[in-house]
Amino acid sequence: MAEHLTSELSFTVAQRSVAGKKAQNEDAIGIRLPKDSTLTNKGAVAVIADGVSAAEAGKEASETCVRNFLYDYYSTPDSWSVKKSTSQVLTALNRWLYGQGRQYNDAQKGYISTFSAIIFKSQTAHIFHVGDTRIYRLRQGELEQLTRDHSTQVNAKQTYLARAMGLDVKLDVDCRSIEVEQGDIYFLSTDGIHDFIKLKELSSLLNELTPDSGESCFEHACEKIIESGLANGSGDNLSCQILRVDSLPAQTMNEVGRKLSELPFPPFLEEGMILDGYRVEKCLHVNSRSQVYVVRDLDSNERYCMKTPSVNYDDDLAYIERFIMESWMGSRISNPHVVKVVDNNKDKNWLYYLTEYIDGRTLEQWIKENPKPAVQDVTYILVQIGKGLRAMHRREILHQDIKPGNIMIDNNGEVTIIDFGSCYSKGIAEIATPLDDPGILGTAGYSAPEVVITGKSTVQSEVFSLAVLAYEMLTGKEPFSGKLNKCKTSKDYLKTKYVPCFNENPLVPIWIDGAIKKGLRFDPERRHEDIPELLHELQTPNSKYTTTHNAVFMDKNPLLFWQIMSVAWFIAFMVSIAW
Repeated sequence: MAEHLTSELSFTVAQRSVAGKKAQNEDAIGIRLPKDSTLTNKGAVAVIADGVSAAEAGKEASETCVRNFLYDYYSTPDSWSVKKSTSQVLTALNRWLYGQGRQYNDAQKGYISTFSAIIFKSQTAHIFHVGDTRIYRLRQGELEQLTRDHSTQVNAKQTYLARAMGLDVKLDVDCRSIEVEQGDIYFLSTDGIHDFIKLKELSSLLNELTPDSGESCFEHACEKIIESGLANGSGDNLSCQILRVDSLPAQTMNEVGRKLSELPFPPFLEEGMILDGYRVEKCLHVNSRSQVYVVRDLDSNERYCMKTPSVNYDDDLAYIERFIMESWMGSRISNPHVVKVVDNNKDKNWLYYLTEYIDGRTLEQWIKENPKPAVQDVTYILVQIGKGLRAMHRREILHQDIKPGNIMIDNNGEVTIIDFGSCYSKGIAEIATPLDDPGILGTAGYSAPEVVITGKSTVQSEVFSLAVLAYEMLTGKEPFSGKLNKCKTSKDYLKTKYVPCFNENPLVPIWIDGAIKKGLRFDPERRHEDIPELLHELQTPNSKYTTTHNAVFMDKNPLLFWQIMSVAWFIAFMVSIAW
């Protein structure tokens, strides 16, 4: 999606690292300033690491931290948030370092390094830190330390690290996000510098940089700071980085509009019409927001679905941005149960996107044709939907509109989730834009209460939607007597009453109803933690649901309960005798 956004994030940077009075430099530094969409989607990164002197592989550890982080971070999906991407990379890095360090008699003498990184994405700086390297910010002449040292003072001359990369199998990293302002200067250093230069002196040296200072001035500032550290008696390696934020991606509405309006909206298409080499075979779906057609590529003879925006919104920039976002997010997911976005690398003259064509029917049609389905058939479909949702969640993408009309079942019984029109991506949400957020675009009857009330969606919200589908497939009816689509407030939801699945369909086992009921709880914290947990309970009998049901039934009608249990025991007894 972000390809259409013009990034204006720019910096003046300099960095330097020297061994100082030591024979070997165990510090490592790195800055990466990508271009184009990568800068928009992933941001710019500065990272500094200090290999622990007491460790035998400190140099290798620090170099590995910097080199691997700068490569692996940019290899994570664009749809992931900065925190998700960084957490995954640092966890893997720490495990590798810790594993390598175990070859030594004392793991604390292995691959140990401090680590500090700052990632600039859009108008926010994300800081990740472990150890005693530091990150400072100079804003309007005032220097502020943004990280805290993870070290403990033993005596006047000795400290030891309480936290570091490779020190323990579990990694505890400080992370925070701060707003960035144009003109901010960020300074990263190892303890060979900040332990020997007082804050006031460091502030004075950095304040010598003016808004007009170029790269050569920044390089000279790095050299001057290192010289000051040496003059003050530093006997350690000395490394520092300076980054000034020269401009931020504060786009104007005109700039966004110009980029989004480059391609015109297609007119309403009729059978036989040709658009960019695709012949329209039929119209599948039309509403006020879009049209979906079955088209055939005249070059390859392949059939596709073409989605076009509605001309009703040709001057609505927020709508256009969301439409472009749909294809971007869809193209980031590769799973057999999520519809594939197709890019034939053809020149486009109109605004639209293509997906694979699925020859089949919607789940909505399937429910009408199967009023009393076998439980195993329902479970088979739900598992496939769950796998598709799980693939999206791994990319930090929420579908937000799981309903029967957005599920396709082909002629072989294979299930595919379609329509990215309501999707939410954390990675994209971090990119600043002047356009209004349209909020949740899902369908009320299939949306969780927190989505309707607060507009906030989570993985637990999608658990709720999948549980609604499970209930409807098994009973042919919507849960809570179909009143969810009328609920707007917490009071509205509390007035509803859950009717067990087995009341509508006696073939539904009590434990399956128990799993569905848990997925439909109004408090997201009381639902299943994620989709796999719900799917597990739909496939594996859980005795607690049967026990709870029996206890409730006994309280309501104890005489009938014991009559039924007596008959059941008598039958079981007679069967055992006969056997």
